[in-house]
Amino acid sequence: MAIAAKDHGTVAVTGATGALGSRIAARLADGGVPQLLIGRDPSRLPELPFAEKRGPAAYDDAAAMRSALDGASTLVLISSHPTGKRLEEHASAVQAGMDVGVGRVLYVSLIGAAATATYRNARDHWLTEQYLAGAGVRHTVFRAGFYASTPAALADEEFTIRGPGGDGRVAFTTHDDIAATITGVATDESTEHDGAVLEVTGPESLTLAEAVPRIAEATGKPYRYEPETLPEAFARRWRLGISGTQIEAWISWYQAIAGGELDKVTDVVPRITGSPATPIREAGWWPAPKTAR
Repeated sequence: MAIAAKDHGTVAVTGATGALGSRIAARLADGGVPQLLIGRDPSRLPELPFAEKRGPAAYDDAAAMRSALDGASTLVLISSHPTGKRLEEHASAVQAGMDVGVGRVLYVSLIGAAATATYRNARDHWLTEQYLAGAGVRHTVFRAGFYASTPAALADEEFTIRGPGGDGRVAFTTHDDIAATITGVATDESTEHDGAVLEVTGPESLTLAEAVPRIAEATGKPYRYEPETLPEAFARRWRLGISGTQIEAWISWYQAIAGGELDKVTDVVPRITGSPATPIREAGWWPAPKTAR
């Protein structure tokens, strides 16, 4: 049954043009929840019932964010791209929301977030988690599992995925499961999840050597995983002209898996959504090779 709009406050969703934000916005619209869709380019935001487009608003433009978030009670904050100032951007957006009456923030973080995380991007997310803990606003952190779609996006034109992932395991998670989990909390007016850190994982922890054949099976394309040593991984990317920052991000993604930092399966998806987490072979969405950022 659709959720009556009158039963819920307005939810602001950032990143609603992206793979995750668009799914969250669509689920909220299906439930009849009033929304503010926030974007740098409002013309790219989806047309959805019960939704109002707001912007242009960049995270670090406090005045624009205050205008865009005015009227929202809950903010779903999808992280910005790694810019070197992620913490400052996120803090600016949260403070702008608080200034105009946003009372709750749902932040999309990353599995393995920690001050000493191997994956560079996970350290960025940990900083925002720490900021939220002291910001004085109701909040829930969703540490999203590594996307099931990422290995496909990392493949080359021949569908080969190369990296130093070793024999480490990770419970790859679908965008739809993450979106369903966040929507479930966004439409729950209770305080049950206030201050919680929810680790959103898939149902099985797999090595890359196990996960990639499942992607090949699902897509009918010859994806394969070829392990690399760290020196091989660096040298190949350097020869391709990839920047040092991107080399660090990609290699540290594989190394976080190799080090066992992501080898966990939680019950968060079934507990909040009422449905089992989706296996990687049933993810249903596969980006083209060479599209990983």
